[in-house]
Amino acid sequence: MIQLFQQYSGTFFEGFKYTLFSSFLALIFSLIIGTLFAIFQLSHNKVLKGVAKAYVEFFRNIPLLIIVMFFYIVVPLYWISFDGFQAGTIGLTIYTSAFIAETVRAGIQSVPVGQMEAGLSSGFTYSETMRYIVLPQAFKIVIPPLGNQFINLVKNSSILAMVAGLDLMYQGDLIASETFNTFDTYIIVALFYLILTLPLSYLMVYLEKRWAVRT
Repeated sequence: MIQLFQQYSGTFFEGFKYTLFSSFLALIFSLIIGTLFAIFQLSHNKVLKGVAKAYVEFFRNIPLLIIVMFFYIVVPLYWISFDGFQAGTIGLTIYTSAFIAETVRAGIQSVPVGQMEAGLSSGFTYSETMRYIVLPQAFKIVIPPLGNQFINLVKNSSILAMVAGLDLMYQGDLIASETFNTFDTYIIVALFYLILTLPLSYLMVYLEKRWAVRT
């Protein structure tokens, strides 16, 4: 295993770089999109509420692979062409944002209604009350499930291998097909994923404990 890693270390780190970059982009944008759709689901505007619910239910209940393939194969036929990395990252973002929307929505609904009423009565607008009063409390409540979504996102980034996204799994497949040493190759790939997911898991636990103490 050590010899294999030494021989293909450049390839492994190249894939790790793409996996890290894709996961980071998808994490940031899925959190933003998911939070917006969580707020829209609780909106009094029936159009926004309907669109948000349709978005969440649709993308939560179809496979991630279909979303990625849609952007990799279908969209280029009618609009703009995406490479494997772009299609995979977009699909990962859309898919994860639907789950984050449900998580954040549950967090917002867990915040006492009086918090919103207090903000509005103090002169804040609805958006200001949501931004400065409700959402900070909601995120504290949903740290554990939100952390699980982030970890799942990193693991799901392996979907990029299906569309030649140059990620860690894709590079592992190339090495395995070249060396026929599948056992050692995928053990090394798994260790790289652990390098990403374990610190993220510990970070979520740390934030949960820290905010719990402040509360």
